[in-house]
Amino acid sequence: MTKVALINHGCAKNLVDSELMLGILSDAGIEITLDDSAADIVIINTCSFIQDAEKESVQSILEMINQGKKVIITGCLPQKHKEELKKAIPEIVAMLGTTDIHKIVEVVKKLDDGLTDYIEEIADKPLYIYPESVHRQQITIGSSSYIKIADGCNYHCGYCIIPTLRGAYSSRTIENILQEARELGDKGVSEIVLIAQDTTSYGIDLYKKPSLAKLLTELNKIESIDWIRVMYTYPSMIDDELIEAFRTCEKVVKYIDMPLQHASKKILKSMRRPVMDYCSLIRKLRDNIDGIAIRTAFIVGYPGETEEDFELLKEFVQDMKFDKLGVFEFSKEKNTVAYELSGQVPARIKHSRKKELLSIQQSISAEINNSFVSKSIPCIIEAVSDDCGVVARSYRDAPEIDGLVYIESEKQLVPGDIESVRILSADEYDLYGVVE
Repeated sequence: MTKVALINHGCAKNLVDSELMLGILSDAGIEITLDDSAADIVIINTCSFIQDAEKESVQSILEMINQGKKVIITGCLPQKHKEELKKAIPEIVAMLGTTDIHKIVEVVKKLDDGLTDYIEEIADKPLYIYPESVHRQQITIGSSSYIKIADGCNYHCGYCIIPTLRGAYSSRTIENILQEARELGDKGVSEIVLIAQDTTSYGIDLYKKPSLAKLLTELNKIESIDWIRVMYTYPSMIDDELIEAFRTCEKVVKYIDMPLQHASKKILKSMRRPVMDYCSLIRKLRDNIDGIAIRTAFIVGYPGETEEDFELLKEFVQDMKFDKLGVFEFSKEKNTVAYELSGQVPARIKHSRKKELLSIQQSISAEINNSFVSKSIPCIIEAVSDDCGVVARSYRDAPEIDGLVYIESEKQLVPGDIESVRILSADEYDLYGVVE
């Protein structure tokens, strides 16, 4: 029998799509292997958000083809570059677009039957419909798990091609999300992480108004779940109702991921991002949600970014003292507004600005982390080694992108447990402590 393996690239949203494809294949009785060297067919779910992500995806494609595998390409790369990709790598046997994952069984069976003709299933106008009947075949099972509450995007930021690749915003129903959360809790997952291209627009298509606050209130009632984390929020959509849900829902961790992208009004306008008083919003969040940790992200080197614009951004970062911060160098992507803009910033300047901003944040992060020394904070256990070393995450840290807490404990701990940890020391990114 044909064996199928899958290699995933990109964000957590892509990871969920990969797990859904594995679930679809498993439900159809197709044998799945975690060892791509033992597979006959390899699915590569690709990312195409920036050029570096594309290169990483292409490297995987070439590696699997060189190993003689039948390679199916799914996700953003074929949606964006289907003609160029097939021309550049003619050995590819099939390509599926971002919203065509439900066709994966049909494609695999055709290849298993010996079909040698190239197969292409890529919608010209993608519209993401979550396959609710599918049981995700999770690639990683741990203390936390992602739940995709929506996909697609109705914004058209100047640097971003996601609306073209993913289509219009499409929410899942509250009932279906609650069902998935309960199932994950019953499997032993302690923390669910809500993701979408923009979580704060959740429900705007189904319920005619943003409904993330209502969703959080309902999720908060699920007994088997301990933590609820929200990623990818949009600043202009954070209203009083949502802030109140964060404040009052005890299972919603006091952490918010809010990519702001820049501080210069000129650059924000060019980016087609909200031009608003970010300082007031951040103060409002901190004043109303006790102990909240704020993660953000910025783009440096956007076309037209001057030294003055960058100075504004540096001052903003220094003043706001974000708990967590990511920096991306602008990546020039075809079919985006920014691709045609004048004033493209040289690569060396983009790199220098990224390095400088991260250096500023490193000092801020060290100061914030040191403020927790001798204090106790709740942490979720991630892993326990044979020598009793324990790796955990505080409520202030999202999985995979933020820091860790390394702890000592005389009692036996289990991944998924949430413990109070007294912090003994800290560095720029991680904390060290003991279980109380």
